[in-house]
Amino acid sequence: MTTAITRLITWLKGEPVGTDDFGNRYFQERKVTPDRRRKRWVVYQGVDEASAVPPEWNGWLHYTVDTVPSESSSPKRDWQKPHIPNLTGTPDAYRPAGHTLRGGNRAKATGDYEAWKPE
Repeated sequence: MTTAITRLITWLKGEPVGTDDFGNRYFQERKVTPDRRRKRWVVYQGVDEASAVPPEWNGWLHYTVDTVPSESSSPKRDWQKPHIPNLTGTPDAYRPAGHTLRGGNRAKATGDYEAWKPE
């Protein structure tokens, strides 16, 4: 959720650059100042979560690349999986077998495990 200040700064000084698959919108400063980089920022769709920024846009935001990402500029390989944000702390978080929020039942220990007993 953008704050009123972010919306105001984006409206006054922002130049839209693009949108990613998650609906996040990317901006940079309109004004070009000699000897200074133009500021870049993202307005998140939904919850402000930095891990929701795909790698190609992360590179642009952090000045690793100067070209704005597009579908044609970064071809997807067969082995690449689609980007997913960090789901920790959400209902969709990974919970292995035996996790308390997954019932707490785990597989019985195999024969190579011997419980420690204090003497």
